[in-house]
Amino acid sequence: MAPKLQSTNLHRSVGKGLSSLEIWAINPWRRYSLLLIVLLTGFFIGSAIGTINGVLALMDPVGAFLTVLILEFMVRLRRNRSFRNSNSLLLKTIDFARMGLLYGLLLEGFKLL
Repeated sequence: MAPKLQSTNLHRSVGKGLSSLEIWAINPWRRYSLLLIVLLTGFFIGSAIGTINGVLALMDPVGAFLTVLILEFMVRLRRNRSFRNSNSLLLKTIDFARMGLLYGLLLEGFKLL
């Protein structure tokens, strides 16, 4: 059994921030705009990683390792038991960030063909 987390000021403020963001995004237009921003930000980061690694040509293994590490962390966070049956904004945000990152990397890969 995992020990209970301490109730620190940072833990309380992050919890309040996530709950207030969830309340703010009840409106579907706000939710969709937030998810679109996250998707495009993930796409930009994926494209930037591919471009920087392509230009430097020295950091290819390190960049690939970091990218796979980030994607695996997002997948494992998605599989967490607390998110499994939930349809929360945080879960959708993680999914959209992962899709944007992967799409940006795939597009950079297709540019090299």
